[in-house]
Amino acid sequence: MPSMSLTLALSILAALVLLALVVQSLWNARKSSPRRAEPAAQAAAAPRVEPPLGGDMTQMASSAPNAPPSAELVDARHGGDAAVAAASAAVGLAGEAVAPGVEPVLGPAVAETAPVAVQTVAAPVAAPAPRTGPRIDALIDVIATLKLDARVSGELVQAHLPTTRRAGTKPFLIEGLNAATAEWEPIQPGQQYRELQVGVQLANRHGALNEIEYSEFVQKLQPFADSVGAAVEIPDMLEAVGRAKELDHFANQHDALLSVQLVARGQPWSVAYLQQATLKHGFLPGSVPGRLVLPGAGEGAPPVLVLSFDAKAALAEDPNGAGAVVRVAQLSLDVPQTPETDGPFETWLKAMSTLSTELDATLVDEANHPVVPEAFAPIKSELEGLYRQLEARDLGAGSAAARRLFS
Repeated sequence: MPSMSLTLALSILAALVLLALVVQSLWNARKSSPRRAEPAAQAAAAPRVEPPLGGDMTQMASSAPNAPPSAELVDARHGGDAAVAAASAAVGLAGEAVAPGVEPVLGPAVAETAPVAVQTVAAPVAAPAPRTGPRIDALIDVIATLKLDARVSGELVQAHLPTTRRAGTKPFLIEGLNAATAEWEPIQPGQQYRELQVGVQLANRHGALNEIEYSEFVQKLQPFADSVGAAVEIPDMLEAVGRAKELDHFANQHDALLSVQLVARGQPWSVAYLQQATLKHGFLPGSVPGRLVLPGAGEGAPPVLVLSFDAKAALAEDPNGAGAVVRVAQLSLDVPQTPETDGPFETWLKAMSTLSTELDATLVDEANHPVVPEAFAPIKSELEGLYRQLEARDLGAGSAAARRLFS
């Protein structure tokens, strides 16, 4: 009898141990599983809102001097393809959809009356939207002039444009002097041009225009000039390369990216949860996998802020599944891309505070040291000096020239 009691006690103990192991395993599995988006809130994918401008702006590198240890004031030059964005945190996401016109149906009372002639009024034709995009700028481009013997049509020029308008890592732009308006503009069909100009960018975040890239530019330019019957006036190579080095040096000293990491405290996030949680604060999917962006206020403006995370997780088939787990996200502000008047620094501070609460995340710097938004206050005065120096060079933050140079 005692032996049976001992056996029963051991069996019960073994069952309890097994149950504890099962409970612990389930608890660990739940802790490690990502937070998932609520099905009721899942909607169609948001439109891509991040416009490419002078190249991608995704990768940034190298630190700027005198940054406080708790903050990252990063020099973003030469960091690979650049993709990153100008507005305040109160960017609205909602817009009023215009309902299509519905033709009214005649009711019985109207049908019994005498026929009435219906007059159709043609809807006014909307004026074409002004063309936007990068323009040739003597501040950051070396410009070659193409003299024409006679006017040429926009169709002719477009038919002979180089297949790729890039020399190495430097883009080049082609414009025409409109014979009717006497203004320089991107080549458009239906227009006549009496002169052309081609500008190749002196510097960007890949570095300064070098001799090899300039030679490639000339090699692409000459056949184009011949095809439209133009004589080319090409600036001296050594002078152009010298200007490029000087501009690149200036840009190196005045390029900055502010960033902070958000690390999940408990459960990680699924990609769908991350998108759902940040959508309410104005973030939308970017043009590159693994990026959520706070859009700029103007049309074609780069994003104000970028929240980047693991691109592999973003490419997972199921954004709510185990293959789309995110534990760390980086919140970045590309300083030269956004006008100072839009308050990007304040937007960045507010976003890091709001998102850390929303996502139950810890804020850490590049060295994984915990930080708080207040720790970044010393950067504000440093940024003000940076803005003044950019303006003195006619390259104010958020200007078209600055966006191209710091891209």
